[in-house]
Formats: sequence, C-alpha cells, structure tokens
Amino acid sequence: MDVLKRLFEQHYRLPAEHVQPLQGQLGGSGRAIVRLAGGPFSAIGIVYPVHEENLAFLEFSRHFRRHGLAVPEIYAEDLSRNAYLEEDLGDTTLFDFLGLNRAGAAIAPAAVDAYRKVVAELPRFQVEAVRDLNYKVCYPRSSFDRQSISWDLNYFKYYFLRLSGVPFNEQALEHDFARLTKFLLGAVHDYFLYRDFQSRNVMLRGGQPYFLDYQGGRKGALQYDIASLLYDGKADLPPELRQELLDYYLECLGRFIPIDRAAFMEHYYAYVYVRILQALGAYGFRGFYERKAHFLQSVPFALKNLRWLAHNVKLPIALPALMDAFNGMLASEKLQGLASSAENLTVRIYSFSFHREMPADETGNGGGFVFDGRSLPNPGREEQFKPLTGKDAPVIDYLNRQESVHQYLAGVLSLVDQSVTAYRSRGFNNLMVSFGCTGGQHRSVYLAEQLAKHLRGLSGVEVAVRHIELEKMALEKTEPEKAVTEKLGQ
Repeated sequence: MDVLKRLFEQHYRLPAEHVQPLQGQLGGSGRAIVRLAGGPFSAIGIVYPVHEENLAFLEFSRHFRRHGLAVPEIYAEDLSRNAYLEEDLGDTTLFDFLGLNRAGAAIAPAAVDAYRKVVAELPRFQVEAVRDLNYKVCYPRSSFDRQSISWDLNYFKYYFLRLSGVPFNEQALEHDFARLTKFLLGAVHDYFLYRDFQSRNVMLRGGQPYFLDYQGGRKGALQYDIASLLYDGKADLPPELRQELLDYYLECLGRFIPIDRAAFMEHYYAYVYVRILQALGAYGFRGFYERKAHFLQSVPFALKNLRWLAHNVKLPIALPALMDAFNGMLASEKLQGLASSAENLTVRIYSFSFHREMPADETGNGGGFVFDGRSLPNPGREEQFKPLTGKDAPVIDYLNRQESVHQYLAGVLSLVDQSVTAYRSRGFNNLMVSFGCTGGQHRSVYLAEQLAKHLRGLSGVEVAVRHIELEKMALEKTEPEKAVTEKLGQ
C-alpha cells in the first residue's frame, strides 16, 4: 500500500498514520480497498490491476461531478501503478441502511425514503449527464450490445447452471438465448447504463445518496439499471415496494424525456430476467468455481425472485428451454440446501497479533467486534508456556484460574450474544469477532476458542474459527521441511 500512502501525503501534505483494509482482495470485485487517515483527514485508496476499468472510473467520476452528480471526488491517481485516492463517503451503504430499518418484509419509512432519493437520481445518470460523455473509455464494451448480452447469458449457463448440476438442453437453450437477445436489443439503448446499480454501490451520508462502481458503464437501455436496483437479491424488496419505486422512477424519468410507459414495460421484465441471470453467473463463479461460499448466500434470494416472476409475469416472447431450466433450479435439492444455509448466521472468529494487521473481513460486511486481550495475564511470559498455544490444556488451565479472564469473557459473551440475537432477527448472515494479543499465540487463541465453544450448538448459528498467527507458525514450520524434501528429491 506504499503507493496509496504516497498519494495521501502528496494530496494532504500529511503522512497517513492509519491504514484500514475495508475489502481487500476478498470481495466480488477483487479490488484492494483501504481507508487512509492522517490528522483530521481521511480518504479511500484503491489498487486494482485492470487499467482499463480504472481509467473508465476516473473519467466517469470527473465527468459526473462536473454535471453535479453525487459521486466521489478523485484526489490523486497513479495509473502506472493502478492506484487512486478518492473521497471517503463513510461506511453506510443503502443495503446497510435497509437492514437497520426493516423487520422481515416490513420496511420503515426512512429506508423507503432513501430508496426514493436513489431512484430519483438514476435518470440524471442515464439521461441528463451523458450528452458529452466519453464512451471511448468504456470497458470492455462501449454498449450493452449483442456481445455483452451473450457474455452474461453464457456466464449464467457455464458458471451457475452447469456447476449447480441442473440439467438443460444446450442447443434449445442457445435458441432461447438468441430470441431473448434479439428482443432485448429491440428496446431503445442510447442511454447511459450504469451496469451495477444496486444497494451496495450507494453510500448514504447525511441522509443523501452518493454513487460508486459505475466503471462498467456503457450505452444501453433504461430498463436495466432500475431492474438491477429493484431485484437486488439480498435486498429482498417486497413486490409492492418494487412497484411503488418503479412508478416513481418513471415519474422522475418523465421530467427529462417523454416516456411511453407501455413501450418501457414491454421490455422491462426481460431486462429483469437478464440482470438476475448475470447475478447468478457471478454467484456461481465466486461460489461454486472459486469456492467462496458466502457468495452462494445470495442464490436463494435470486431464486425467490425467479419464482415470483414465474407466477406474476408473462414475457412477450416464448423461452421454453430457459423456463425449464428455471423450474429445474427451483426444484433442485442442492440449491434448496443453499436456501436453508442462507438463513443461518455465520460467526467468524479470529485470533491475531497486534504486531500484524488485523484480519480482513471476507464477507464485505465491514468487519465487527475487535477485542484486545493484552490486559489479561500473559502465559507467554512464563517459560513453561512459551512453546504452547491457547489450545493446549496447560495454558487453558492457567487462564481458567484467573478471575480477570472470567470477568473479561463475561463481558465479551454478553456483547456478542446481543449482536447474535439482533443479527438473526434482522436476517443478517455474517458476524465477525476478532481477538488480539501481543503474539497471537496464547490469550487471543484461548478467547477465540472459548467464544466458539459458547456459540456452537445454537440453533441457526454456524461458527468458523481461524487462528492467524498459528497458521503462519505452521506454515513457517513446514517450509524448511518442504525444502529438505525437495532437495532429497533432486
């Protein structure tokens, strides 16, 4: 992250005293995203090896800001090293705000109002601010054309449908894909298509929306982006609210261009379908192929949307093979198993050393509790415990005899239990709890194991434990053995 620290210092004339990973290489985008802070200032730094996408994001950001749209200001860049520094818009996404303002299907007026503000801004991106937009920087295509649609449909076919084990007739499905593509291209597609207009790409600051992640933007149809927002899987908006927001979007759009509602609606649900297919392809690629299981937690919500569409929408074209594939997906025991696991709360528990970086959040959820165990008696200072860890009986017995440890754990368990209860009631799927100590070997390991023991067996709760320093110690131990083995094999 040296390049980002240098950009921060160049811009603010102050060194970056703190660097906090926000997403790392573990989210869906593959970007390394950090918050840098120094003095009274903070900024978001991004490193991403796809030069063309960086160029598109920077060009679009400056263009949209010139037109008064709420996107981050670009502070500094070094495209030779694929890095740039942008405005810090805080930590609250529209998705987060929705989660805090709902109880099941009941969504509080504050969240509905936030969605209405977002919907009202979408036509400004699509119509108002694009008359002089430089489409030459679009990547990988300058429009959502036949090739773009083909990529999305095949993404779904090969990375979701095939890897999920759902049977399908490939030739018949290709015929349906061709019919669907021709129909989609029948809609007017000379507007700006944001491409990933969904609740995690909208930040809320001071009650106002700010917009991110439009680097995949290109020319396209109006229907795609509003479909992306309203059928955003895990946001799980109720059908009545979707309709209300769609009506409001068309009202706002009508302030910029004449709108033929019937013509818009003729193609709308076909774009809903293609957006869901694109999302399923992404879930399959990240979940089935790359084995990042948390991406599969979104699959049941996409299936729920497909089930609703099957019962409530009739497309103007026949797509029998695709509908058969959908029926196979909805009947799949494998995919139904994902639905039950998606309802669980996964508590990820880490131990680490404060001499190293804190564990990165793999879920894109922004992290969770971080507890400092350095105030507790340290077994590592006593000779007999130095080669042991917090998983070994002598260390456990030593810490169990300390009254301060019991008091500390009581406070930790109380806080975590409250969050577990609240997260489950709100339908959240991930909670991260990290314990740090000096070396990451004794106290933090013990605390992590004690919390895991406390939570295991709770209904609807899954527990995953990682000991970062112990993993590194095991790796360092095996490296010399591996070198000897390789030498003997020569």
